[in-house]
Amino acid sequence: MTILPTIFMQGVSKRYGDTYVVRDVDLSVAPGECVAIVGHNGAGKSTLVKMALGLIAPTAGRIALLGEDPAGREAMAFRRRIGFLPENVAFSAAMTGREVLRFYARLKQVPLGVTDRLLERVGLAHAARRRVGTYSKGMRQRLGLAQALLGEPRVLFLDEPTTGLDIESRQMFYDVMAELRAAGATLLLSSHALSDIEQADRIAIMKAGRMVACGPLPELRRLADLPLRIRVHVVDGNAAREFTARPGVQWLDDLRFELTCADDGKIEAIRSVSLLQGVRDIEVMPPTLVDLCDELTREAAE
Repeated sequence: MTILPTIFMQGVSKRYGDTYVVRDVDLSVAPGECVAIVGHNGAGKSTLVKMALGLIAPTAGRIALLGEDPAGREAMAFRRRIGFLPENVAFSAAMTGREVLRFYARLKQVPLGVTDRLLERVGLAHAARRRVGTYSKGMRQRLGLAQALLGEPRVLFLDEPTTGLDIESRQMFYDVMAELRAAGATLLLSSHALSDIEQADRIAIMKAGRMVACGPLPELRRLADLPLRIRVHVVDGNAAREFTARPGVQWLDDLRFELTCADDGKIEAIRSVSLLQGVRDIEVMPPTLVDLCDELTREAAE
């Protein structure tokens, strides 16, 4: 049985005058899958999400959301199955949290009884009757998540979803994400937070409107082929001077130095370092997501 993608984009471009904001993007996201879109500001991430939602129409290419054109005549019929959490959540400060959620429930034609359960799910049951103007940023973000969850959406778009959330609230959010995916929902996520991106099955890297790479994090590390760093903390820096005279070794201070090596050479590098006298700690640091993005976008530009 063929499983159709929940989100499908083929040759999608968006142009304003002669300037391309998004250019020739292909992306297919399956039910139960989470894809994170990353890139520097101006890379085209938000425009791509808005086109997928049907808020703006592409200049060229094809987009299908739940098998339909998100900007077409039939769009209203399936919008209740779509959830969206924007980066900047804005609700009426004069309304209570409960009133806000009931307002959106009416718009989505969702039974009002589910609103109290959702407020409890995002940890706002105790503040349901308080005015939103008294909420902290993190509380408003959790209210925004509750709004996005109305109607048990099959597709959820999340733009910087954990902004302003503390550690406990972030974990609650990740638990909700896992539950949705287990139930077959599709998540498209745009974020700068590494902990958000690590929840994704695949990471799509955008650069100047183009998608330069898309795949699981281990695959992107392999494509970038960047060296990893090994940081060593010693008891006596003088005892390690002879070892660290080799190329590629850099002292950070009197007691810590770093060396770089290829991923397939890390075992040998760690073994050689561990033979030094007075080694207090060894830390292996793979390339960061920022490193991967910079390298893969640099390669795409060449």
